[in-house]
Amino acid sequence: MDRTVSLPNQPDKTTTVTLVESSQAPSGLELVSSYQTHRVGDPMDLVFLAEQVQKGDDFVKANAGNKLTVIADQIRYLQEQARKVLEEAKRDADLHHAACNIVKKPGTMYYLYQRPSGQKYFSIISPKEWGPSCPHQFIGAFKLQYDMSWTPAEEVEKRDADLAIMDKLLSHQTSLPPNPGPNFKGLTE
Repeated sequence: MDRTVSLPNQPDKTTTVTLVESSQAPSGLELVSSYQTHRVGDPMDLVFLAEQVQKGDDFVKANAGNKLTVIADQIRYLQEQARKVLEEAKRDADLHHAACNIVKKPGTMYYLYQRPSGQKYFSIISPKEWGPSCPHQFIGAFKLQYDMSWTPAEEVEKRDADLAIMDKLLSHQTSLPPNPGPNFKGLTE
């Protein structure tokens, strides 16, 4: 049974309160006086119930809003990560297409130059080694990684440290705990 109630502190707002349906014989037992069990007592009881329903609605909206805010932040973070991945992929593809007269080997630093014609090419000679006789404009230094990606010289130290951590984790994976147990049954099958 639904009742619509106006809240005293918000007269322009109404809330619907759902009361338990009445039964002459709940669970098969005959009531002594159905009037006493079905009548609405003090009208303030309905107002109190309506306030509780409204409060519940407000909390549900607030909780949903908070959770959606977290998800929106995660979406923005993932979009930024996707943008970085695409930029790195484009940079790596461009670098793989730069002119080069030597076989490129992973783990080696290469130096990118640009001729006046606009052609970009790789050399194993650094601008420091060229000194003042450097024939072309220096663009940047890049290390070819074993996964065939390129790391700019200024990021090599950080990347090498990250890779060392991963190698250490992989070499010590025997120290990881065994199967997490029956709570994760569906994940391991």
